[in-house]
Amino acid sequence: MRANDELTEGRNMNHTVKAIALVVPMLLIASPEAFAQKFSFTFEWGDIPSCNTGSPNVVPNPIFKLKNVPKGTKFIEFQMNDLDAPSYSHGGGTVPYSGEDVIKPGGFTYESPCPPGRVHTYEWTANTKEEDGFFSSSTAEATAKRKYPE
Repeated sequence: MRANDELTEGRNMNHTVKAIALVVPMLLIASPEAFAQKFSFTFEWGDIPSCNTGSPNVVPNPIFKLKNVPKGTKFIEFQMNDLDAPSYSHGGGTVPYSGEDVIKPGGFTYESPCPPGRVHTYEWTANTKEEDGFFSSSTAEATAKRKYPE
């Protein structure tokens, strides 16, 4: 290696070390919100009657397992859509939230999945809210999908 190449390589290494020295402290003082994980959930159909006639049953909400619910959330609004028949509204509901990780059945009722003779994909959308009501704004939104029947 020639002397000029060694000198250039040394300067490049020096610039890299300086850049790292500037970035690391900024990461250490960044707010915890910058590293917060995104709100998400999963769901289980639970104990609902089997249905494949295209005429849904009115049933209690599924079991929702929540992760990373934003601080300040007082209500979570759930809505279910059939991705294979998007014009059909299955409904949903709003439940009070007080820090639990699981929303059990019984918070609201909706029209069960009931695809006519085949499998459909259903998607629940959850919106967290700081207060209940028509004009309250959502603080976070998440979706989860499952097929029915599975």
